[in-house]
Amino acid sequence: MLPARLSFSKPQRILHWLTAALVFFNLLLPDGMEEWNRSIKRTGSATTEQVASANLHSYVGIAILMLVALRLVLRVAQGVPASPPREPAIFRHIAKIAHVLLYGLLIAMPVTGMAAYYLGYGGAGDLHADILKIVLWLLLAGHVLGALVHQFYWKTNVLRRMTTG
Repeated sequence: MLPARLSFSKPQRILHWLTAALVFFNLLLPDGMEEWNRSIKRTGSATTEQVASANLHSYVGIAILMLVALRLVLRVAQGVPASPPREPAIFRHIAKIAHVLLYGLLIAMPVTGMAAYYLGYGGAGDLHADILKIVLWLLLAGHVLGALVHQFYWKTNVLRRMTTG
């Protein structure tokens, strides 16, 4: 059993924020992939610029997948801090479920995106862009809201554990 930790390790914090930046990049700027997809459906081909933009979206997704895999390895090897004692038990359970779902989505999104883009599975693309993306936005909103509740309502150190340590 790993010893109790007060904060996340520096590599865990760096990987968390790098993953977050890349996730928001792809969520907020999917235009290149959407343009490529529309062009392929409409004409069966895409311009060089559309392919380059779609590739950027895809490469960022692949980077997210690799970062998540590394984060999971570090999570197992180094452990994570215990939930703050002031957090009600029901919210501890919700947080655990939310983290499992977030990790699952951060794996499923790149996998379904790659299945659509590289293997041509249209259903995977629909799942990726129409369903998983919405669920991911909802979970991210809940994640941010939970961190803010910890900081300003319960006044725990959860934000510090993932920022300065």
